[in-house]
Amino acid sequence: MPTLNLDLGARSYPIYIDSGLFENEKLFSDHIRGKRVCIVTNTIVAPLYLEKIKSKLTNFDVDEIILPDGEAEKSLANFERIMSHLLKNEHGRDTTLIALGGGVIGDITGFAAASYQRGVDFIQVPTTVLSQVDSSVGGKTAVNHPLGKNMIGAFYQPKAVIIDIDSLVTLPVREFNAGMAEVIKYGILGDYDFFVWLENNISSIKAGDKTLLAEMIERCCQCKADIVANDETEAGVRALLNLGHTFGHAIEAEQGYGNWLHGEAVATGMVLAGKLAVAMNLLEVSELCRIESLIEAFDLPLQAPETMGCDDFTRHMRRDKKNIGGKLRFIVPTAIGKSEIRDDITQETLQQIL
Repeated sequence: MPTLNLDLGARSYPIYIDSGLFENEKLFSDHIRGKRVCIVTNTIVAPLYLEKIKSKLTNFDVDEIILPDGEAEKSLANFERIMSHLLKNEHGRDTTLIALGGGVIGDITGFAAASYQRGVDFIQVPTTVLSQVDSSVGGKTAVNHPLGKNMIGAFYQPKAVIIDIDSLVTLPVREFNAGMAEVIKYGILGDYDFFVWLENNISSIKAGDKTLLAEMIERCCQCKADIVANDETEAGVRALLNLGHTFGHAIEAEQGYGNWLHGEAVATGMVLAGKLAVAMNLLEVSELCRIESLIEAFDLPLQAPETMGCDDFTRHMRRDKKNIGGKLRFIVPTAIGKSEIRDDITQETLQQIL
């Protein structure tokens, strides 16, 4: 039985969270309807898990695409590479794509699945904290453009999400910590008890306690599933999941994709969103200090790059997908466990915090 279900009517799907799931052959085959499978992964993940997954798909005709690693690879060029591979190898509409890797692989594979022959099935097999707690759930798929992150994509749901927490054993510490930014985000935006739970379990989480990691991932996935079930295409409440991302995406675009990891940029973005809330008298300074302390506990940056000024941020933020009618919209915490969308931020206030 799946750990969770994301309820979207006909597009509902299970989310499995446990150790040893890569050994479960039936788990994969139950969500593949045809005989053709294409696994999309990268040069870091492939040596670790590609053959293990392929060994569970012996009843299928399987090929693979191995992309270079890094945020810069979530590009139209690699999207075209996937399309060309599928066409040259005569994949049909009953093909299933498997996204084996982190957020970059999940996003670009999902977008490819949404686009190839107007839509084929895909399965998310996330192998990083960031992808397990956030990007693999909810159906946001995209590639980056030099002028903006995730600006070309589609809402397209997977057939299943298979989260084997054993894959986190091979994750570099910097990548693990970057993923924790998205974990902390859930506590700040809507779950005070979870935020306190994180404060109380910092050491055990950093030590890789599997029981705690499974609970942490499940709580994040449940929070996201609940929000997405109510607002699949981000017409309202789902925008709250972008806490820290307006500032964070600007940092990534200005610094060059991959120089700051996505989670590192989001961590700084959440601090800046907190400072914005304090400047607007929406958040107590003491609560901002708690947010900063938890972020810092996972060795994440609190300060924006010294090379970026207010004009640099504004230039990128004007392309943010949340903006309506030319107004910049920000997600700001009003307390730990509460957040809201605001479009009344003045340029003076932005200048003040940046």
